[in-house]
Amino acid sequence: MIDLNTLNGETPKANIEEFGPGDTVTVNLRIIEGDRERIQAFQGNVIIGSYMSGHTPSPTDTFTVRRLSYGVGVERIIPFWSPNLESVKVTRHGKVKQSRLFYLRGLTGKKARIKERRLPVKK
Repeated sequence: MIDLNTLNGETPKANIEEFGPGDTVTVNLRIIEGDRERIQAFQGNVIIGSYMSGHTPSPTDTFTVRRLSYGVGVERIIPFWSPNLESVKVTRHGKVKQSRLFYLRGLTGKKARIKERRLPVKK
């Protein structure tokens, strides 16, 4: 069996912070338009997927980020090994009890809020 990591020779990006379901993240993606290239930010809640710095994701692992844009839900499925993935920054840590937050698809407004998880301050 051939491992995809050896074929690509790449490693996952070092500028991905640890995150989990319910966290609000800002994903910077590289957009190529013709011969121009730019970075576009996509901010929303992680509804599927997580990343821990000690574990290397497999080449097929993805995470899904959902946000509301003008009252319409927009979801992006982002592969960890995508060459267009620039960075992932955590804005808020969410306090959830499930690993898949599909119930957010049917909620809008205040009902779609996720409580914030307070992390202890490191000294």
